Amino acid sequence: MSKRQQQKAGAFDVRNVIAELLGLYGVVLVVVGLVDDSADAMAKTGGVNANLWAGIGLVVVAAAFAVWSRLRPTVVPTPKGDDARPEA
Repeated sequence: MSKRQQQKAGAFDVRNVIAELLGLYGVVLVVVGLVDDSADAMAKTGGVNANLWAGIGLVVVAAAFAVWSRLRPTVVPTPKGDDARPEA
């Protein structure tokens, strides 16, 4: 009896995809928040730089997803049996 082999989902883990998308949107919002800090934009949000704070929040959440997928990876067991082995 041999141990059943297990693989990590890696890049196919949905948490990694979510982290990448949220991180990308967060970085874009941080850049927009730093570049476009005009008085007119600040007046729309009551004196708060909403793009900057929303971007920072998205980057923090993206980092949390990335750390979560690293610390607790999704393990995908490989099928057992002769059908699972590729022909040479």
